[in-house]
Amino acid sequence: MRTNSFRPNAKASGRAFLFLGEDAFELVVKVILSIVFLSQFSLASDPVPAAKQKKPVALVGGTIHTVSGETISNGTILFDKGKIVTFGQTVNIPADAERVDITGKHVYPGLIDSYSNMGLTEIGSVRGTIDGQERGTINPNTRAEVAVDAESEMYPVARSSGILIAGSTPSGGLISGTSAALMMDGWTWEDMTLKAPLGLFINWPGMVYVQGGFGGFGGGGQMTKENWLKRRDEQLKSLRDAFAEARAYATAKKVESQRGVPYHQTDSRWEAMIPVIEGKVPVFVNANEVAQIQAAVTWAEQEAVKLVIVGGRDAWQVSNQLKAKDIPVIVQPILFVGPPRRYDGYDAIYSLPNKLREAGVRFCISGDGDASNSRNVPHHAATAAAFGLPKDDALKAVTLYAAQILGIADRVGSLETGKDATLIITNGDPLELSTTVEQAYIQGKKIDMRDKHKRLYQKYQEKYKQLSEK
Repeated sequence: MRTNSFRPNAKASGRAFLFLGEDAFELVVKVILSIVFLSQFSLASDPVPAAKQKKPVALVGGTIHTVSGETISNGTILFDKGKIVTFGQTVNIPADAERVDITGKHVYPGLIDSYSNMGLTEIGSVRGTIDGQERGTINPNTRAEVAVDAESEMYPVARSSGILIAGSTPSGGLISGTSAALMMDGWTWEDMTLKAPLGLFINWPGMVYVQGGFGGFGGGGQMTKENWLKRRDEQLKSLRDAFAEARAYATAKKVESQRGVPYHQTDSRWEAMIPVIEGKVPVFVNANEVAQIQAAVTWAEQEAVKLVIVGGRDAWQVSNQLKAKDIPVIVQPILFVGPPRRYDGYDAIYSLPNKLREAGVRFCISGDGDASNSRNVPHHAATAAAFGLPKDDALKAVTLYAAQILGIADRVGSLETGKDATLIITNGDPLELSTTVEQAYIQGKKIDMRDKHKRLYQKYQEKYKQLSEK
């Protein structure tokens, strides 16, 4: 990540990974190749970030889905200076307001992808466009928002599916860093950041050894059980040590102004963890299997930190524990994954959100973590609805529930007076594949709805039109 600008203690935190171990000539060549490669995409859609709202806007005649309350037919929603002023069937519209007739259309709050590398990656095969992680395993001071590429082609594509907010999240290592709520429009990362930090991300080690297995379910690959257990225990110790260091640092900084107490040098790693250990910022833990989730819950209690489980494929098996401790789950992904084990039912993942709902566990639904697939978030929710999750809860899982878990429900996630005018206008249910998002507003700004996919669609439509005329 591009972190030099916010790392006061370079010795403690290291340099940005892009500049480590690179021969100068090789680096220059790679940068040039990256620029040449990217230039092919830079003008693909060329949407322009919107200007701030200059006058009141009234969307008139549509169906308003507030999500948190009633659905209003033939209604009007009025917003000004980026905030929702009022809505209903009878609204006093100011004389200077822009009236937009949306008869037959639907208004929903902008959808939220609560777990994504949005803004941190562009082209998987071009290293210079990937900025999602730092070297090393303990990087709590890595901040997602400052590494965001405001020119990414992923934003317009996501907007076209109704995604207006993304939980942009760093990856890699044991402690990856802090995530940010990113709006899908803006000239700079400062413009785009709705809230940061959302939480500190931790990748919990696998807890159960499986010979030849892989991933978060504790697979050991080709390692011997002895070596695997040793590595797991070292990772758990590193995690405990990091929090112990952060607590000691916080104590030292708190009392350094007292007479006789020496000044303690600032360390950006532990500085970033102070809000976490004070309970102001939650810890998001990537954990899927039962042993991982239970270990994370026990650890969070010992450290007295707020916990959110990400992934949570086995969360339904410990739902009583999660409900009792009010630990929410970001379920991801639902589509494009099979049963976690051979003996699990084919619908083990598809039905997970409804199992959590029935158990009273707070949850939301995100995509697979890849920015290029954020456009599929509504379809993940729709699949959960097809496997038992009530339709209203499926919509809330990518709007209000997501906002509540991310700590941004005071701004987005539902259509309420005083909240941000971050909303979409559609010709139907946004969870349906056939629905088109016709217009989006982010904090009252009318968004340019062009994107690369639409441009290519129009281009090849013209191609075949010309062929048919020959």
